[in-house]
Amino acid sequence: MGDGPELSVVVPAFNEEENVEAMFERLKAALERTVDGFEVLFVDDGSCDGTWDRITALAKADPRVRGVRFARNFGHQAAVTAGVDAARGRAVVIIDADLQDPPEVIPEMVAKWREGWEVVYAQREVREGESFFKKATAAGFYRLLHAITSVDIPVDTGDFRLMGPRAVAAFRSLPERNRFIRGLVAWAGFPQAPVRYRRHARHAGETKYPLRKMLRFALDGITSFSFLPLRLATWTGFLVSFLAFCYIVVVIVLKILGINWAGYTSIMASLLFLGGVQLIMIGILGEYVGRVFDEVKRRPLYLVRESTDGSVPVVPPER
Repeated sequence: MGDGPELSVVVPAFNEEENVEAMFERLKAALERTVDGFEVLFVDDGSCDGTWDRITALAKADPRVRGVRFARNFGHQAAVTAGVDAARGRAVVIIDADLQDPPEVIPEMVAKWREGWEVVYAQREVREGESFFKKATAAGFYRLLHAITSVDIPVDTGDFRLMGPRAVAAFRSLPERNRFIRGLVAWAGFPQAPVRYRRHARHAGETKYPLRKMLRFALDGITSFSFLPLRLATWTGFLVSFLAFCYIVVVIVLKILGINWAGYTSIMASLLFLGGVQLIMIGILGEYVGRVFDEVKRRPLYLVRESTDGSVPVVPPER
């Protein structure tokens, strides 16, 4: 990274043709007088609109723009990882293409980095253009994750952050396939500082994180950094076993006293309750086993279809 620009800005994009050009213009305005050289690396995560055409046009017009195109949609976290892998700058900033995270915050992040902070994360004070449900569930998730993990993951933060050269080197060495990037960066443990900002409404297009993907992402975060669900399964098993033992004692005592109840309803309720608990516990175990299965297959995290300068290999470097 020593021969490259001072800063690389990684911009994952999936069907963001309406935002690519506006993102670059705002990045250019924010960074031209702030850093000693920069590059903007767009990662097209298998878009099916004109996103790649916009990226290639920008790359032809300005040598500071580079583009990487995936062979298919591998997901946001893989796109961020590919961008960090291919970045040439001393420091790397991650920012989404939808312009909800304002590029104008980056100079403040760079100033913090120059003060000596290795990681500078952007912390949301206000979230504009989002529903009450999304705000409430996001706030609850961040606080739950902070409470149940041993890693100090800052609340109200996304992937919008700056990583210095040591943090970038550490990030590139992490081999997980089911990635939760804000957790991985926090796990590395380098000195971190926040920059607080106001998150705007999306500039154009539709959100790429509907409820289904949000739940999947939350589950990845919890299972990647906490064993609490497994411990909860154990504790629930002990509790249900204790309640079942108490029920058996009650049934035996009633039998000795000659009190006989038909008991169909209570038996069915007990069976259904125990069956439901068992299925939930099996599901929790299955989530962890599935992640182990993903890891041992050792498939590449992403595959590159093409890049604007031909410098990015099809298969990523082995971690």
